[in-house]
Parts: sequence; structure tokens; C-alpha cells
Amino acid sequence: MKNILVTGANGQLGACFKKISANYSQLNFVFKSSAEADITKKANLKKLFSEIKFDWVINCAAYTNVEKAESEEEKAFKINADGAKNLAEVCDEFGAILIHFSTDYVFDGKAENPYKETDTTNPINVYGASKLKGEQTLAEVLSDHFIFRTSWLYSEFGHNFYKTILRKIDEKAELNITTSQTGTPTNANDLAEFVIEIIVSENKDFGLYHFSNLGEATWYDFAEAILEFTGNSEEIRLNESNDFKTIAARPEYSVLNKNKLQQGFSKPVLDWKESLKKLTNV
Repeated sequence: MKNILVTGANGQLGACFKKISANYSQLNFVFKSSAEADITKKANLKKLFSEIKFDWVINCAAYTNVEKAESEEEKAFKINADGAKNLAEVCDEFGAILIHFSTDYVFDGKAENPYKETDTTNPINVYGASKLKGEQTLAEVLSDHFIFRTSWLYSEFGHNFYKTILRKIDEKAELNITTSQTGTPTNANDLAEFVIEIIVSENKDFGLYHFSNLGEATWYDFAEAILEFTGNSEEIRLNESNDFKTIAARPEYSVLNKNKLQQGFSKPVLDWKESLKKLTNV
């Protein structure tokens, strides 16, 4: 039986892995919160790896607060860059395969077509820069790895746009949602299922891939679909907004090209609306 370590297990993506892990009795999952397996402390990681022989490591530990990262740059880089390097070095020492997650925010948003893995990166905020550094240092240290850049993650867990809109619906609040950014909402459950299928199939086509649901949308489109699929289109007033103020700059266009992913793996990727509808109808 393969041993799978999931770091950052209390976060949104970690919770999605925990949710579906029971469906894979042939795998032994070990879930560790960021406090239990702090990726910024290499000695602690080595102790954990010396106690359990891990075959695969799924790194869900990350600093993800895009706004706060602008004032907490050192902390963001310590977790997203230094932490990723630590984990890569320990995986290399103990012979584990590492699966790591990055972001569409490594791009500046000036493209007119979906970004390929080979396109030039140019992050315009601290969060994106810290995640890019993590990608680079990890790849330099460890050859046996997968890096999946993803975008606009949401689920029934954690803090995300989907849950924020659901809360606003409960509050009967009027919504003013920006149309100035275009990307792809991605169901974190889909990403978790995709990754576990890689482990089950023992796929070793290592490297950098883009994973998001198919299609593209603005945040306004995303909110509109949530209202539609939850039956609240007539109940909640939704307004387009172009002056949504943020501390961190956001790429205006960050749709990811999934051709490499779709050619390399057999598991299909769902359209973003189809996946959202599936979640809202649970």
C-alpha cells in the first residue's frame, strides 16, 4: 500500500483530498495540518519522513492571501518559496514524488489567448512572485515532481468566492461584482480527483501543467452562475462593477491553456459551469 502525505490538510484543497480519500482504500493517506507539518521547518519534515516512508507527497500548504501578501512579503516567500524548496529537498532525500500547486497569478494578464506552460511569466503581485519562486526552486532541486498551476479555486470548504456569494445570498445582500478580470473558476474537488488518479495510475510524466476547468468567465459571470444554479437569480440583485479596489494588482486575463494536460492524461476536465452546477446540486 502506498503512503501519501498531504500537507496543509486543513486548507480548502487539503479538505477536498480528505473528502475523497475514503474512495481509495488502496492508498494510505496521512493528513497533516500546516502546524503538524510546517514546511518552513526542514528538520521537522525530515523527522516525519524518517518515521513514515512516503511514496507521494501532495503539498497543499501555501500562503494564499493575495491581499495580505503585499504587506507580508517575507512570510509569503517563506512559505511559498522556501517551504516548497524544503519539501523538495526532503522528498529528494527520502525518494518521494512531490505534487505541488501554483497559480495563474504567475502571469501579468496581458495576453489575449490562454497561457501555455511555456509562456513568459511576469507576476504583478507578491503572491504570484512567491509562487513562481517556489516553482523554480522546487524544479531545480527535485526531478520527480508535478507542478499544477490552477486558477480561481473554490469548493464547499475554506474561504473562497463561491462561499462568499452563498453567504451574501443568506444575507439577502445586493452584489456588486467586477467584470475587469477574466479567468476560469476551478472546482477544487476536480483538481483533487485528478491528482489522486495520477497516483493510482502511477503516471510518471513529470513536469509543469496547467489545470483549471474549461472555459472562461469574469467574476461577475461566476457570481451570476452561482445565483442561477442555487435558484436565487430573481431574489438577489447583481450589478456589474469596474471599479473594484484591491491592494494587490490582479492580472486582467489569466485563462490557462490545458492542451498539454489533456494530451498527457486520460481523465477528462469539466467545463467550469458544469462543475459548478454539480457542486450546487449536491
